[in-house]
Amino acid sequence: MKKTTLLPVLVATIIMSCNNETAKQEEASAKPYRLVTLDPGHFHAALVQKSMYPDVDSTVYVYAPDGKDLQYHLDRINGYNTRAENPTHWNEQVYKGNDFFEKMIAEKKGNVVVLAGNNQKKTEYILESLKNGFNVLADKPMVINSQGFEQLKQAFETAKNNKLLLYDIMTERSEITTVLQRELSMMPDVFGELQKGTLEKPAITKESVHHFYKYVSGSVLTRPAWFMDVAQQGEGIVDVMSHLVDLVQWECFPEQTIDYTKDIQVDKAKRWPTPMKLSEFKEITKLDTVPSYLVKDIRPITNASKAERVLPIYCNAEINYTLRGVHAKTSVIWRYKAPEGGGDTHYSIMRGTKCNLVIKQGAEEKYIPTLYIEPFKKDSILQRAIEKAINDLSVKYNGVKLSNFGNGWQVVISEKLREGHEAHFARVMERFLDYLKNGNLPAWEVPNMIAKYYTTTKGLETALKTKD
Repeated sequence: MKKTTLLPVLVATIIMSCNNETAKQEEASAKPYRLVTLDPGHFHAALVQKSMYPDVDSTVYVYAPDGKDLQYHLDRINGYNTRAENPTHWNEQVYKGNDFFEKMIAEKKGNVVVLAGNNQKKTEYILESLKNGFNVLADKPMVINSQGFEQLKQAFETAKNNKLLLYDIMTERSEITTVLQRELSMMPDVFGELQKGTLEKPAITKESVHHFYKYVSGSVLTRPAWFMDVAQQGEGIVDVMSHLVDLVQWECFPEQTIDYTKDIQVDKAKRWPTPMKLSEFKEITKLDTVPSYLVKDIRPITNASKAERVLPIYCNAEINYTLRGVHAKTSVIWRYKAPEGGGDTHYSIMRGTKCNLVIKQGAEEKYIPTLYIEPFKKDSILQRAIEKAINDLSVKYNGVKLSNFGNGWQVVISEKLREGHEAHFARVMERFLDYLKNGNLPAWEVPNMIAKYYTTTKGLETALKTKD
């Protein structure tokens, strides 16, 4: 009888011992970074997970209200997990409920919050996440108005005090033509010095053209209706413009600290709408009706053939400003759909004292970003300097060479260096993980993020005072 009683106890003890050992092994092999995805309303939240990372746990905790935004996000992650080539293996643990933010704070199952969605409360979520011990990787824009800018400054101070990191997703720093434009601009034998420029002829100009109807990961993107509401998404002058302002700072003053209180002067700014047909709105949102928060914005227009109603979206903007005395102009333009074979495009010019460095992405370039070197005087001395520069760069960026083009040169870039926009999200995550391991960001990053969002929010303030 005793033996019969002891046997179950012995078995239970062995099982508990095995379980404890397994738990210890799992704990010992646990990866240092665990992602928490908060209310992933924008497709950028999924693109962060298009790749796996050695130091990031495969289990991701998702907190969001139930609905289509969440389902679209999970469908994209599932698409990455089930693709034929190099599939990911993310394990999404989802909490659905209106108290999703409070639940995330209470459970604290991860240590890095990824934020990419509705921007109305984003700055508040950033601040509260930092107050509660989370590092934050946030999609742009981190702030959409001047009131939020003050809150963002507080968030950076909170991150510093709590020894946490706050970083935004600046994918365009990984675009190879921009990288090479920056590299060449730092070579005096090639570029000379950056001109100061004027209001009419800025030293640096960046223009970005985007489209509402687009493909992401091979499928037509479904836009949430709130994306067309500037109160929730933010106007174009504070949204996509943040990329362009970031690049101006990053290229003109590489790894230098910018003080927004004395280095930036917004000279002019303007904004204008893209009129979206209601049929177009329904096409990209998959909705039969326009939500009540947008109905007030619908306007009748008359074109050559008929009268129709449109939704005017203030997503287009231009800022003329000076940065440490250098004149810059950044422009954002949104159209409904790209021309056949095209997509989002980027134009940029940096004016030096020896040449201009120009990125074009039009029909002539077959909508592929292309970097040109346009000299003021094509002589043998400059040519030798440029040939040497490209030869030196080809060691660091294998697959770069020089080709004569018109009165200047084209920098020919191999396909292996052209990752594409979606792959750039992995590059940002890799940089952020390196910063987490080091325990800090480069000294110039935080003040320059603050400077960037000062420029965009001040630009919005200025544009709102300017008549259309």
